[in-house]
Amino acid sequence: MNQIVLSARIAEASALRYTPAGLPALDLRLEHESELMEAGQARQVKAAIKAVAFGAVAETMVRQPIGSPWRFTGFLATPRNGKHPVLHIQSFQQD
Repeated sequence: MNQIVLSARIAEASALRYTPAGLPALDLRLEHESELMEAGQARQVKAAIKAVAFGAVAETMVRQPIGSPWRFTGFLATPRNGKHPVLHIQSFQQD
């Protein structure tokens, strides 16, 4: 199963673009901060991840302010010419 749920803030968002098939697409960088337990110890966790949204999700996300907190649901995929996975956002809601 490849399903991700991540609470994060929008750190950067590109201009809305369109795929060759005409589908709206939005590239983002998300930042997450939390405190989690690992091996019985509290640990401060910070992560930045590249993300992309397509279709109606992209059209809605482009209107959200930078720095706003959300809970994103999606899956990870590595781009054809990439080395690092990208979060493909399928839905999001106010966190």
